[in-house]
Amino acid sequence: MEQGVSFDLDLIRRYDQSGPRYTSYPTAVEFDESFDGAAYKAACARSNESGRPLSIYFHIPFCDTVCFYCACNKIATKDRSLAQPYLDRVYRELEMQSALFDKSRKVEQLHWGGGTPTFLSNDQMVELMEVTRRHFTLADDDVGEFSIEIDPREADAKSIKILREIGFNRMSLGVQDFDDRVQTAVNRVQTEEQTMAVLNAALDEGFRSISIDLIYGLPFQTVESFSKTLERVIAVNPQRLSIFNYAHLPERFKPQRRINDDDLPAPEVKLDILQSTIARLTDAGYVFIGMDHFARPDDELAVAQRAGTLYRNFQGYSTHADCDLIGIGVTSIGKVDNTYGQNRRGLDEYYADIDAGRLPVFRGIELSRDDLIRRDMITQLICHFELDMRAAEVRWDLQFADYFADSLEKLKGMEADGLVEVTADKIRILPRGRLLVRNICMTFDAYLAAKTGPIGFSKVI
Repeated sequence: MEQGVSFDLDLIRRYDQSGPRYTSYPTAVEFDESFDGAAYKAACARSNESGRPLSIYFHIPFCDTVCFYCACNKIATKDRSLAQPYLDRVYRELEMQSALFDKSRKVEQLHWGGGTPTFLSNDQMVELMEVTRRHFTLADDDVGEFSIEIDPREADAKSIKILREIGFNRMSLGVQDFDDRVQTAVNRVQTEEQTMAVLNAALDEGFRSISIDLIYGLPFQTVESFSKTLERVIAVNPQRLSIFNYAHLPERFKPQRRINDDDLPAPEVKLDILQSTIARLTDAGYVFIGMDHFARPDDELAVAQRAGTLYRNFQGYSTHADCDLIGIGVTSIGKVDNTYGQNRRGLDEYYADIDAGRLPVFRGIELSRDDLIRRDMITQLICHFELDMRAAEVRWDLQFADYFADSLEKLKGMEADGLVEVTADKIRILPRGRLLVRNICMTFDAYLAAKTGPIGFSKVI
């Protein structure tokens, strides 16, 4: 497939509305508390009949300092003693979860996110992986995709060496921006030397994929200042780049209230930064994967997209589409069989469930046939920029034009604007529509169609 993207300022301005990021469909706003631990156990039993491989996500919620832009579920603290009581509960949850899954099912994907996973000590990280291996069978290094989010301020050559030794082979490095003024404004002061030291250590230890995270739309950013950061990053030639749009929602995320609205770049400046970034990354040989992600043409994500095997889950884009996902730790979300289930969001509530011997799943959703069909359509579009309508008819035993009459009607305006091409057999997202893939996916979202008033999501650009 063609992996290009074009920037049309007028279209972006007209279509810049709020919408889901579609790390799941239905999205988490549709979860409810009628789905509990018993429903989750039933889903696990059904999933064992499939024999699918497994994926495990661990949420490590602690951060030494809070970044003002952050919208993640985290606990800012300098008290490192909080880590062990948390891990003790994680170990108990691992034991409870492992009892629900057949031992023959290998873990092909594992991810530590946060928070800051390296808030844990080196010994604690070793122990966590040892306990994980005690309860689950992890795939070999050449098959498994084992990744970790790294704050370069919380890592060094020794910890990177240990992470590789215990099985990690991929990492994402949080950078956001190298500009001193921007870093001070968002309370994330991180030198370029710190970042490059960790990156070089990862290369020396044989990490197979390194992604660098940047954010545009932060205080004091300009096209010129962000370009300087981008040039330094491109110079080290990472396999992947994530260029996230900063969503300023201080009414929802308390740390963002410490960012001065007047210091944020104007909307037109944000768009100029995005346009410049796309042009520079394209010139450097990167391809647009979708939803803020760029990769070198030989990277696994780019190869999977060309092959039609790319997938999207709560950790973003993935090459492992056929895994059941187990969420471990506070606020984690799992995807097992035809369900999503989420753990308790508060530390005290999570501890109480674990200490009582209960699974901490407190809400979720069991997907209907319509949910599964629409998730499939959205996944095809958001991962491959193309939807084969005839293949979907065979897969789901339906008449596409009848089932999705409303969606096809909504796409007519987008087709007139050159975002999509709709033929008798396929829906193709054209290069000028790829930055607006969320808008296109929204035409297949039955939950959005039923809502009135504000929908509570970030802007698409």
